[in-house]
Amino acid sequence: MPETNCLYRILNTKKFAKHVGWSIIVSGLGFTVPLSASAENPSFNDGLHEFDSDIPQVLTTTRLRQPKTRVPGSTTVIQGDKIRDLGIMNLYEVFRLVPGMTVNFVGSHQPVVTYHGTVHYEQRRMQVLVDGRTAHRATLSDMDWETMPVPLELIERIEVARGPNSAAYGINAFLGTINIITRDPADTAGAETRVTRGSRNHIRTFASVGGAGQTVDWRLSYEKRKFDGFDYQEDGDEHVSFNDGHNINSFGYDSRFKFNRSTNIEVKAGVTDGIKQQDKGKSGELDPIEHPNIDVRDYFIQSQFNHSTSEHHFFHVLASVSNFNRRDRYDIELGESAVNCLRNPNGPSLYFRTQDPNDGSRLEPCQVPIPGETPLRANVNADYEDTRLELEIQDTLLFNDDLKLVSGAGFRKNILRSETYFNGREHSYQSRYFGNLEYTPWTWVTMNVGGNWEHSSTTDEGYFSPRVATNFVINSHHAIRFVYSQAVRTPDSFEQSPNTGFTLTNVAPAMYSDLEGRRITIVDAAQAPHALTLGRDLDEERITSHEISYFGQFPLESALLSVEVRGFKDQMRDMISGVIQLAQWTLGNNVDVDQKGFEVEATLAYPNTALRATYAYLDQDSRYVGPPILDASGEVDTKQHEYQKGLLSRMSTRHSGSFSIIQDFPFDLKASSAFYWADEFLRTENQFERIDVRLAKQFFRTDYTAEIAVTMQHYLNREPELSSDNNIEDHNQFFVEAGVRF
Repeated sequence: MPETNCLYRILNTKKFAKHVGWSIIVSGLGFTVPLSASAENPSFNDGLHEFDSDIPQVLTTTRLRQPKTRVPGSTTVIQGDKIRDLGIMNLYEVFRLVPGMTVNFVGSHQPVVTYHGTVHYEQRRMQVLVDGRTAHRATLSDMDWETMPVPLELIERIEVARGPNSAAYGINAFLGTINIITRDPADTAGAETRVTRGSRNHIRTFASVGGAGQTVDWRLSYEKRKFDGFDYQEDGDEHVSFNDGHNINSFGYDSRFKFNRSTNIEVKAGVTDGIKQQDKGKSGELDPIEHPNIDVRDYFIQSQFNHSTSEHHFFHVLASVSNFNRRDRYDIELGESAVNCLRNPNGPSLYFRTQDPNDGSRLEPCQVPIPGETPLRANVNADYEDTRLELEIQDTLLFNDDLKLVSGAGFRKNILRSETYFNGREHSYQSRYFGNLEYTPWTWVTMNVGGNWEHSSTTDEGYFSPRVATNFVINSHHAIRFVYSQAVRTPDSFEQSPNTGFTLTNVAPAMYSDLEGRRITIVDAAQAPHALTLGRDLDEERITSHEISYFGQFPLESALLSVEVRGFKDQMRDMISGVIQLAQWTLGNNVDVDQKGFEVEATLAYPNTALRATYAYLDQDSRYVGPPILDASGEVDTKQHEYQKGLLSRMSTRHSGSFSIIQDFPFDLKASSAFYWADEFLRTENQFERIDVRLAKQFFRTDYTAEIAVTMQHYLNREPELSSDNNIEDHNQFFVEAGVRF
């Protein structure tokens, strides 16, 4: 795809200009009032100040900057330098470093990141933020990690709150929160470029330019990511090529305008353009003739006003617009039997049941043409445009060192436009109020009490998610936490309103012209009409979580050892499970899940050596609690009960972990190695094991710095861990990097 016109294709729209205008107006409302405040107020820095203190500090768990001895829950912090030093090539692979998190692929190389599993295709139960902006697709409530406009070079740090965090971020933070914090424009002044080439046609090019001044800091960035995905899929005993790569271009703008020492406004914007390849054997409905590749045209703009009335009181107003525009069109063929089904609204669906003397009853798609008949050929599409508008106000008040309060409110509007999903247009709304009070009555105890009240239009009800925690501080470097929290996740619009159908256009030959514009719905294509759950209202999912955790630092003679241990017991009720496809729609609040286990995260830092290790153990018990699922004869289908349970276990692993080491050598050499593993996926009992090794040479000059590096990824396990189609031919993958900064 030509890169020179990708900005034009998105920016040259009235909708983009309209959304930009609203974002600026909303942010402007936030800063017109406080600009009259005295310019003599103490300076306010909304960056990551005080993060260089002895005790690591985090801000994601409660929205307050807190040392780990006061944080009400386990939180993993991954520095951007560590990501780059370990030679991590893709954003989603960073989360292999987080205990309890699983990274895998579904469909045509669709990365999935989850905490404790309970997910398959749709990643709906974790909140993902980039500089405070919600990053998941709104109405379809899923994450597209491959197209996120977050270059690895611009990551300052990533914080992952492990455990229900709805008390701070609402219903999407059901299992936790990922907060990606990018580097300040002032820290990236100058020019930088980096090029990476590697196995499976991995190409990544990054460039940025920026400046820092008294009144404005700014940065422009560009990243190109190209990858061929897996090498082959299995077709019986044969290996066939897999169309599952991507070619993505993203442009970013980041700036901070400083009005005075206590007032500034941040403006960020980005555009993403490219192609996501989808294999016709694993993606697309109605058996595509060609690969249903997706044309990506996304953009976002956000502005955040920051103001400090004193060194103890500051607030921000955040407004953002995110637009996910996907064009997905392809041709299909239908046999004469399927045509007869469509012409007869009271006839059978596009699938029918036949008898086979060997394996009994089975389903056969009657839309597949048979030799000698004239098939119908038509074009269908799964286009959609998903827009999210967000407004958030947050106020932080530090009464003293022992009493701190953060509170605020937010509003979100989701709009989806698609002739396939919702048959045209769908709106949903969420409004929320949140707060957290930290109180330290004595030096040896800190209490956190917080909660979030939220109203969602998908259920037209309000929900409260509380969290209560007590931290017993043994001394300044050791603490034991006791955390109790509850959270809910409401069904998104796609789950709650399954008005999905594919409209036939450009129908040929002329003998089928009466089907031009015919919409094939879920009812038309249902493989098992008796099992459909259309029209059934879904309720919210609920989780009750108990955590006992410990954080401690041990200063050694020439090193610092940090250890965090988390024990948890989670009870999840009314979990939504089932299949979301045109031919199958079987969603319901039909599974209860109980999880318990423990996680360990440890780091050992020497002057020239950094070691890090994680381990997680998960014990999961799932039960089918929904109404009985009947087969075609009216009997209870216990296999379907087990299948519904299994859908929430595919990404759950009993044992998982990582180990990494980064070593500085003389002559500006740096070496690193990492071992990632996930043992015993609870449904397939397969494994993932990989060792990465990286060697880098750095060059430091008065007017520039440079680096060249070589990375090898060695897959120890020869079998794919989730899908038999996810195969690579060479289990040794090599990558070469070169970068320079002026």
